[in-house]
Amino acid sequence: MSTSDWGDWLPEAVADASPDGVAIWYLGCNGFVLKGAEGTTIFIDPYVGLGNPPRTVRMIPVPFDPEDVREADAILATHEHTDHVDGPSQAPILESTDAVMYGPDDSLAVALEEEGWTEEWAVGEDQFAEVTEGDTVEIGEFTVRVEPAHDPDATHPVSYVIEHDAGTFFHGGDSKPADEFERIGEKYDIDLGVLAFGAVGRIPDKETGEPQRTRWYSDENQIIEAAEDLRFDRLLPSHWDMWRGMTSDPKVLSHHAKSFEYPRELELVEIGDRVDL
Repeated sequence: MSTSDWGDWLPEAVADASPDGVAIWYLGCNGFVLKGAEGTTIFIDPYVGLGNPPRTVRMIPVPFDPEDVREADAILATHEHTDHVDGPSQAPILESTDAVMYGPDDSLAVALEEEGWTEEWAVGEDQFAEVTEGDTVEIGEFTVRVEPAHDPDATHPVSYVIEHDAGTFFHGGDSKPADEFERIGEKYDIDLGVLAFGAVGRIPDKETGEPQRTRWYSDENQIIEAAEDLRFDRLLPSHWDMWRGMTSDPKVLSHHAKSFEYPRELELVEIGDRVDL
């Protein structure tokens, strides 16, 4: 297991924070942690692994050790990929906080069947809850609504709309533009939305090891298309920092967004940064 490059300052900052509404920290890759005014804390896709070099090579610091997390009520998984469901990254959080992990069927299958979290760590099966599109889950002061996503590389991806008195947050996982996004944008008033953004790169094939032209995340035009359909007030691009050969510069999105009504603003953050609803 990797060790934090930053010690415990980030989980301590989360634990010590007393936001007026909702504070949101970017954990790098596609990971986030939300903390509400009443103290409810939700992690989304936290990942502190190093990838699988030379195919996937982590390009950013490991921002925390999962064992240092003192507060968590839930972990939300968007889909079953390793950088979204990972035992060493997430099971210690469940173990030390008694949080519940919510995710679609294939995500929970990774945790319970493929990786055997209940055998490797002191976590119980009652700490896992399956969700699917159309479900609503109440987690403390947050209402979490499960919506569709479009990630051709995943077997069952979902997105999450997280509602709070302070505002509404959207996490699309690794979704590209989806047919359902226009409906979601009409249904919810999304203040801050996260979408994965990256370059097209040459990544070694899993079987042959030969570099192949690979697109895992939305490009500049796709992410703005999705943000427009979802009617984001603020777009926060994620995942652009993570993998060697797939990194990109989110500042270029200002040129692509300027002629569209949505997103109204770009929220550009780096690993460890905090934003607020």
